[in-house]
Formats: sequence, structure tokens, C-alpha cells
Amino acid sequence: MVGVGADLSPSTLVDAYRRGIFPWPHPGIPLPWFSPDPRGVIHLDSFHCSRSLRRTLRNSGWETTVDTAFAAVLGGCSERPSDVGTWITSPMARAYQRLHELGWAHSLEVWEGQRLVGGVYGVQSGGVFTGESMFHREADASKVALADLVRRLRDAGGRLLDVQLTTSHLRTLGAVDIPRERFIEMLTAARDLDVRFSTRRLPVRRLVD
Repeated sequence: MVGVGADLSPSTLVDAYRRGIFPWPHPGIPLPWFSPDPRGVIHLDSFHCSRSLRRTLRNSGWETTVDTAFAAVLGGCSERPSDVGTWITSPMARAYQRLHELGWAHSLEVWEGQRLVGGVYGVQSGGVFTGESMFHREADASKVALADLVRRLRDAGGRLLDVQLTTSHLRTLGAVDIPRERFIEMLTAARDLDVRFSTRRLPVRRLVD
């Protein structure tokens, strides 16, 4: 934790992400801000696609879109058992929705026909995309969302997917820890790049082509 307080205005959030800092509400603490050391990242050429995930990509018939249902993805990510709760509070949801409207926050959706089955959202700082949260309503759907995000970001000339904290689940997808100092160096070098990834609706099977 590197600070507490401040607000969730677009200018505050954009400046924070460009410095490798993000808000993470905790009960009983005025809004805390974090910049972990080490930092969890996925290098865009190191995403791990397991055999079962490849099978899903080939056979699911799903499609992906970008920025088509940001609010719905945000809502999906906030769905948690009542005894667990969510850090995506109403003020946080409103703040990220506003960032989305201003072009800083993006969502990637996974569709089974017209049904939203998974997705991921986060904040883009040039060539670095900071993933905030993802969800699934069908097995592997969140993994598909992440795989598609990595491909779109890589194809557009992006540099890094920031996952903030490396969990055991993310490690299976290729996430690794790097020193905070190294992450800040990479972020600083890439945050002003003009990276615009494709927003076309695409079949997920292309990810195994």
C-alpha cells in the first residue's frame, strides 16, 4: 500500500495507473492505493494455452467483442457470494464506467450467441493493459477472454499485460512476478505508445490457428 484517501476522478485514476498504482477498497480503511512488489505480469509472447483451453477454443463456437458490454462485464465481475463480497463498490463501478466513456477503460466480452458467458475489463496505459477483474459463466470463458485480450494487444504492438498480483490461477496462464522497479521501467517506456487493438467481433477458434 502506497497511500490512502484521494478520489476516484478520471484524472486521479489515469495518473495513478500511468504510475503503476491502483485503488483497492478494503473495509475500514479510507480508499487505499497499491503498487505491489513484486508485480504480476503476463508477457504477451508467454501466455500459456493448456490442452483443455485449446479444446474450448476449437469447439465452443464462442465469439469475442471489445467494448460492447462494459457495464455488463463490470456487473459480472462484481458477482460474488454474499459471504465473500466484492471490492467493486458502487463508487468504483461508477468511476470505471466513466473511464470507459473517456476511452481509458476497456472490456472484452465472450459470447455464446447472444449470451454473455465471460469477460475481462481493465485500464490501458499505452502499450500496457492493467487487467482489473474477469468473470465466467461457462468453464474456461474467463481464460478465453484473457487469451483474446493478449492476442489483440500483442497484434497491436502492445508490450505487457499487467495482472497486478500473481495468483495460482494466473500462473497457469503464464503470469510471473517481476520486481516493482522493473515493472515501472517497462510501464514508463510504454505508457505513451499509441496502441489501438482491434475491436472486431471475432471467433475464438482463430486463437488456435
